[in-house]
Amino acid sequence: MSKDSMVVGFVGLGTMGSRMAANVQKAGLKLLVHDLHRQAASHHLKAGAIWADSPRALAGQADVIFSSLPEPADVEAVALGPDGLIAGIRPGAAYFDLSTNSPSVVKKLNTAFAERGAHMLDAPVSGGPAGAASRKLAIWVGGDENVFNRHKAVLDAIGDKAAYIGPIGSATVAKLVHNMSGYALVCALAETFTMGVKAGVEPLALWQAVRQGAAGRRRTFDALIDHFLPGKYDPPAFALRLAHKDIALANALGRELGMPMRMCNLALAEMTEAMARGWGNRDSRAVMLLEQERAGIEIAVDPERLRAALALPSPKDGAKSA
Repeated sequence: MSKDSMVVGFVGLGTMGSRMAANVQKAGLKLLVHDLHRQAASHHLKAGAIWADSPRALAGQADVIFSSLPEPADVEAVALGPDGLIAGIRPGAAYFDLSTNSPSVVKKLNTAFAERGAHMLDAPVSGGPAGAASRKLAIWVGGDENVFNRHKAVLDAIGDKAAYIGPIGSATVAKLVHNMSGYALVCALAETFTMGVKAGVEPLALWQAVRQGAAGRRRTFDALIDHFLPGKYDPPAFALRLAHKDIALANALGRELGMPMRMCNLALAEMTEAMARGWGNRDSRAVMLLEQERAGIEIAVDPERLRAALALPSPKDGAKSA
């Protein structure tokens, strides 16, 4: 199918979805959109997108469909509800869910769409709002590889790293492993660095020292730059409530597999406690404040000192290019 004749449907125009849908338009593809709030689509409509009154109406006109939604329950409602995508999808059409979802929900949707002669693929993304805006975005896809290959050009319009992972659910597992690893590390770093500061080491000096070690040279600790060291957790780059959902999904997968998830369970418990503090709309790394509270300390490196510490030597200072 040529680019001029293809109709791309997009459901969910939130922080991530709006940017990904904009990339579709920038690629010159015809875009059909739907969201709970029509206002969320205003800039897409001004740029030439067409509004659909329901997921069902959108599916009836689209050749390929994307959704970007907060929770598995939202995806299931949009996909399988009485006015959902499945009620209008055409045989042979493909549906890619870009959300961080549950493997069991993904497999359920795949089966339901297959019964209608359509294709459902899980396609979670990684790169955050900035990556979605710049198209520097990983898209991991699980499902029918032939369908992935047929729609690779559209995926490439949304992100620069679209990759086929394996059968349905594989991409969702990869995303949960990615997010669980990251947030388990966040919780571990909060504990270890807080211990060092409690023992009397100045926070920035401790961070600079540890960065020189084997793990530090891999930039593992750069995650501390934006929030932990300056003590800034607002506005959120990625909300705690969404990270809590992702970690809960990863732990649920572990239970399904009969695997012990000690560190992951601890990470979930930490994030649940942070949620109970009412921090759901703060940055997800606000969970790191819990360890500081327990230690009776507050970490807030002066922004100017932090910037100076991050400054790299310039060529005029004698540094050589790698």
